[in-house]
Amino acid sequence: MTLSFFDQFMSPTFMGVPLVMVALSLPWILYPTPSNRWINNRMLTLQGWFINRFTQQMFLPLNQSGHKWAILMTSLMLFLITLNMLGLLPYTFTPTTQLSLNMGFAVPLWLATVLIGMRNQPTMTLGHLLPEGTPTPLIPFLIVIETFSLLIRPVALGVRLTANLTAGHLLIQLIATAAFVLLPMMPTVAILTTIVLFLLTLLEVAVAMIQAYVFVLLLSLYLQENI
Repeated sequence: MTLSFFDQFMSPTFMGVPLVMVALSLPWILYPTPSNRWINNRMLTLQGWFINRFTQQMFLPLNQSGHKWAILMTSLMLFLITLNMLGLLPYTFTPTTQLSLNMGFAVPLWLATVLIGMRNQPTMTLGHLLPEGTPTPLIPFLIVIETFSLLIRPVALGVRLTANLTAGHLLIQLIATAAFVLLPMMPTVAILTTIVLFLLTLLEVAVAMIQAYVFVLLLSLYLQENI
């Protein structure tokens, strides 16, 4: 049976039951649980150091009211990083290659930042739709453009994460297929292709981490505008 390159992005099923919930719950099982001991092991220490450093860097520009989002943003980034990294393993499924899932993350969080701005400072939030000093004939057009740019933000968040991960997985599969086909005919070229595949895999590991960071960073910037 000939498989398409895009079959790897299909949600796996077992006896007709979708396994996407198993893939979504797996990251929380992998992380070690903090204990009440005074001295923790190296894994817990490294995990705590990473969470503290990330929280400090992410919420440094935000005022005190934005720090309430620290737990949510940090948990979301760890969740996305783990999903993206697990998707690079063989015979695994990457839920973040599904646009519906990424939009499910992006739309509610973006809408929450907008609603917070409309509740706390409606004048300033609406003022973002019209830059200061705009000529009078351009006011209707700029309001429409700024409104559209505001509504396109969650779409950009979801599409960016989906497109980067999908493109990386497809490129890895294409180069791996080329190396497998070239091995009996041109071993030297196949070895060089395998080296390129290894370097691309390292790049995809970096992309998986960076895209999760960018997703949360943009959400924090949207939050900063509305508090």
